[in-house]
Amino acid sequence: MPEIDMTVTAEDGTPLAGTLTLPGGPGPHPAVLLLHGSGPLDREGNTRKVQMNLGRPLAAALAAEGLAVLRYDRRGAGATPGAWRATGFTDNYKDAAAALRALAEHPAVRPDTVGVIGHSEGALHAMSLAARHDVGAVVLLAGYARLGEEALRWQARSIIQGMPAPVRLLRRPLGALGNRALARIKRTHADVARVAGFPVNARWMRENLAHDTRDDLIAIHAPVLAVTGDKDLQVDPADLDEMRRLAPGGAEIHRIPDLTHILRRDPGRHTLRSYRRLLRDPVDPDLLNLITTWLARRLGAASGRLRAEGRTLPS
Repeated sequence: MPEIDMTVTAEDGTPLAGTLTLPGGPGPHPAVLLLHGSGPLDREGNTRKVQMNLGRPLAAALAAEGLAVLRYDRRGAGATPGAWRATGFTDNYKDAAAALRALAEHPAVRPDTVGVIGHSEGALHAMSLAARHDVGAVVLLAGYARLGEEALRWQARSIIQGMPAPVRLLRRPLGALGNRALARIKRTHADVARVAGFPVNARWMRENLAHDTRDDLIAIHAPVLAVTGDKDLQVDPADLDEMRRLAPGGAEIHRIPDLTHILRRDPGRHTLRSYRRLLRDPVDPDLLNLITTWLARRLGAASGRLRAEGRTLPS
């Protein structure tokens, strides 16, 4: 599984540092762009405090099925320069579009057979890329089909429901506080604002609140795989049905029992406090198998074993 450093030049000239994982054997190969969630995430989906560790195992699993994978550090994370708190939601999309173009132009990649995988915020950008670019397949992990502000309010209600009883009793004053914070963010034109004394990426928030993923879903003509866990606290699993309804070619949807937003399973009572414990475990292996098998078939890749035997995956 060769891995090479690959730098993507963003629209404004910022060098986005990344890794291109290649399958064994001669190319060019079908390929996939991996987009992570929100925040200052490196190419593995990690911050200093939260270690998702999604990039490497997913890239390895896809390479084993004959697919190249590009993943990169967000602005202000890993080896990519910049200030993530001053980077907007639209900037993140533009960076993803630049990475998609660079991947398709790489000599080890088949330019007509490139797909995209997105998790959480990355799923939103994956929808936008699939709506505006010629991609071969799109995988949406923990995405949503609604206006960003509606998704944020659903998330807030979901998280509060999992809090201890004394906190749940404060849901109305907490809701009022949240409404005031959102109103302030909407009014400001600054990139960064302070809310309750903490710096907030206000431009990212304003752009995300106004973004409606349904506009992109109706313009996607590539095959779609949409997966959300039934214990996801941050997006509504019921949106899977809306994704299937809106995508012109339909979407293959999976609402996976016990799967959480961080792509690990939790058979017990799941709350935000469970994240630290769950992140000690690897990404759910059944989920990795679902993604890799689906993409290999849609993008015409063959696994290492089948390539060695001179055969291809069935359609």
